[in-house]
Amino acid sequence: MTVSRRALLAAPLAAPAVARAQSWPSGAIRIIVPFAAGGSTDAVARIVSPGLTQRLGVPVVVENRSGAAGSLGTGAVATARPDGNTWLLTFDSHATLPALLPNLPFNLTGDLDPVLLIGGAPYVIAVRPDKPYRNLADIVNAAKARPDAINYGSTGNGTLGHLTMVMLGARAGVRMAHLPYRGGGLAVNDTVAGHVEMMIGSAALVAPQITSGNLRPVVQFGPERLPALRDVPTAIESGFPGLEAEAWWGVFAPHGTPAPMQQRMVTALQESFRDERVNRTMTESQQARLVLGGPEVLRPFLDRQIALWGQVVRDNQVQAD
Repeated sequence: MTVSRRALLAAPLAAPAVARAQSWPSGAIRIIVPFAAGGSTDAVARIVSPGLTQRLGVPVVVENRSGAAGSLGTGAVATARPDGNTWLLTFDSHATLPALLPNLPFNLTGDLDPVLLIGGAPYVIAVRPDKPYRNLADIVNAAKARPDAINYGSTGNGTLGHLTMVMLGARAGVRMAHLPYRGGGLAVNDTVAGHVEMMIGSAALVAPQITSGNLRPVVQFGPERLPALRDVPTAIESGFPGLEAEAWWGVFAPHGTPAPMQQRMVTALQESFRDERVNRTMTESQQARLVLGGPEVLRPFLDRQIALWGQVVRDNQVQAD
């Protein structure tokens, strides 16, 4: 049998990698959230981190590194050592980065390995209860009457919430002013305070304020109504067929992170999210539909999202902040 030179060279390198994977984890693990604290991505990371700490036996620390549409924190993970100590828990806008920031200093699909598709929740337009908007038609009519005067907040320029409103404006023939925020919590706070006319965010983000009565949902962008928002029509029901947008959360690792580490993280994540208390928090408080699909689910899903929302960015010449 002939052994290739590449195989001979790889053999001594493989043994240490296997040993590291077998002894992992041996120290604290960082989960980087590429958005400010207070948003739904931050909430999801903090909901699951205690379960990961318990199952992996080491501290699991959530680190917020916001900026540049999420690319700063994402880039920190893409360029991190693939030693199992750094992971990315990110949001749906991850899929817009290649179109929104064509000069990214890293390759979104080449430098990051997909680990787990956690799940998702539909986008929702929400307003203060004292605002006059009771349905999507009210918003469209107000925007037609006062072009560029009706404003809305989102979790950032080029995020799916922003792009959904861009699509709505194009379909309805109206123009609204976009106020991008550096995180979901900031957008929620300003909407509740009345500094912004309305906001669009995932059902997970706005659910606590809806439950408390500080915000009123006007329309949701899922394919069907959420059980917790059964009285709130979808955009499809409101006369915009095909206008759907759902937030999603996923976990990624630096490319080259050993497969045994990735598989152990997948198992720990799935077990943590399936814990009765965590599952209830995600499905009720965060309004999430859990998927918990591994790399074989996340990889093709991400490819579809990149194609879909990248086209919206290009067609509407959306630019990053």
